[in-house]
Amino acid sequence: MPLRNLIFVFSLGVLTGCSSSSQPDFSAEKIREFANELYNRQLFEQAVDQYRFYLENYNLEPKEQANITYQIANIYFDRMRDYKNSLAHFLKIKTLYPESPLISKVNKKVIACLERLQRPADAQQALKESTSFEGQTQKSRPGEVIAKIGNRDITLGDLDFEISKLPPELRSQYIRIDNKIEFLRRYLATELLYDSAKRQGLDNDNQVLENVFQAKKTFMVTKLLDEEISKKVKITEDDVKLYYDAHKDDFAEKDEDGNVKRMLSFEEAGQQAAQKLAFERQEKAYNELISSLFQAEKVVIYDDLIK
Repeated sequence: MPLRNLIFVFSLGVLTGCSSSSQPDFSAEKIREFANELYNRQLFEQAVDQYRFYLENYNLEPKEQANITYQIANIYFDRMRDYKNSLAHFLKIKTLYPESPLISKVNKKVIACLERLQRPADAQQALKESTSFEGQTQKSRPGEVIAKIGNRDITLGDLDFEISKLPPELRSQYIRIDNKIEFLRRYLATELLYDSAKRQGLDNDNQVLENVFQAKKTFMVTKLLDEEISKKVKITEDDVKLYYDAHKDDFAEKDEDGNVKRMLSFEEAGQQAAQKLAFERQEKAYNELISSLFQAEKVVIYDDLIK
């Protein structure tokens, strides 16, 4: 059964189970197994939903409750980059399960969340409050453990997730096992170098902080442009056809002297026409956005003073 159908079946069973009786239709083990499967298929939001259902609808031991809350917190942190929700779940463990062997790891993650939320003072305070950074090894994510960095597990799911973030043309290189192993070695090397840099205090280096600020600014601008331009640029197949008909000379095979040998049909040139149309409309939307910002903020440029 395809995974999307399985999600529907489980969701339907969960809903009907809640409405008709006090117990869900599926065992706790099945729900957790399903949540793990969703995680391993990189369906992280759906996995969080099922882990929450598992927490809320079964009589679990406190240790298991802490472990699942830790799992949810790590999904938010490692996979969804949602540091507010991640921090909330790590703090839940500190407050509700203070005897959990996960507490030392939770303390580290609380600090990491605060750092990523640009709250260095709170991170320093959390560091002072943390009395121990040594804890028992816990399996933080489902999936086969394929490497270790000290007490930290690196799972097959971690490796697949890192590869999934690559552009498609690069991702296809890592189907081969030997290439995957090489990618894993480079990933581990990067993690070790990062840990070493932090131990040397480079996370507080002025040049590093400035570069982080500039990178953050660039990403914010890029995201804003993506969101603003995507609202204005909507292209249909009819739009592409009209553009192709109006620019047929641009879609032709030419000889070395620039003479037209053959006109390309819409079926042959449709994708190219769509790309050209999208670029032109995006450029127009960008210029309109910048002009409106210049006008709203009363920007003045003194051309005569530029030498």
